[in-house]
Amino acid sequence: MASGPQKYPGANTAHWWQTKWGGDLMEVNVGVLHTTEGVGLTDYDGGAMAPNITGIANFARKRIDWYQHFDIDRSSRALQNLAGGVQTNTLNVVQAELEGTCDYSKREKWGSRVAGRDYIYWGDPPDWALRDVADFLRWLNAEHGVPLTGPSMWLNYGPDSRRPGITPASYGASPARMSFASWNSFKGICGHQHVPENDHGDPGSLPFATLIALAKGQSVPSEEDDMPTAAEVAKAVLTYDGVIVVPGAPTTNPTWTLSSSVTEILKRIDTVRATEAAQTAAITKLAGLIGTGVDTATVVAAVQEAIAEAVVNVSVDVTGPKGA
Repeated sequence: MASGPQKYPGANTAHWWQTKWGGDLMEVNVGVLHTTEGVGLTDYDGGAMAPNITGIANFARKRIDWYQHFDIDRSSRALQNLAGGVQTNTLNVVQAELEGTCDYSKREKWGSRVAGRDYIYWGDPPDWALRDVADFLRWLNAEHGVPLTGPSMWLNYGPDSRRPGITPASYGASPARMSFASWNSFKGICGHQHVPENDHGDPGSLPFATLIALAKGQSVPSEEDDMPTAAEVAKAVLTYDGVIVVPGAPTTNPTWTLSSSVTEILKRIDTVRATEAAQTAAITKLAGLIGTGVDTATVVAAVQEAIAEAVVNVSVDVTGPKGA
């Protein structure tokens, strides 16, 4: 039943738990990411709660050192599996624990330890750590066909605007947690926070989009590229009301209205984008007129026309046609 290489290249197998705990044979099509919430390699209660593989931060060499405990196509033991419901550990799942924490309260210091020097806070991991996890996911995809896709919602293990007043947001019965049906049909990469019959919220706000982009060999979006449009903000707000997912736009919830603060945010996003577009258009127009011998008035008129056109286009693109 198992196919493809069963050992991740370079992984240390000195902490091997398959001999003691066995596990079910399977063909993996799901990867689940955890955080150990500790420093150093644990023995997982004698292997009773061990994943398939653990990534340990090597700060001196700026890399992740991997320790494998079960074959890739062998069920491991890091998920809770309740009676009835669905299968978790044995549902074609390969599991990886990442040493460190997803706890927002430890994003800078953990006692006397310092994030980025003594441990990894996986809400904001070092580039080299994210790169090595991406390499592992790329290998899973190439050798075992695990899709490089997954949930868009990775809630913070701490405060999160998507679950106001609930801390940590990713713990328990959160909107990120899959239903039984969604879990049974899921193929790809997810976190412990997404698995049903479980309440853990790790790996928190892991930068999943960046991780998958790296795994696919794509360029990572810049912070500017990541700035949401007004339409994206409106969609996020209009489809999430408190802790209740609203199945559509306000027409399905006629009592819901945008707050004045959200409206102001949307206006500011429009303003920033319009300003950026106007500046770009002006620079482009000026560059095109250099050396053409035109007089100052013509240059000024051309630049003003370019700015006006850019602002109109951005307004239409972001907020919809005027009068809509």
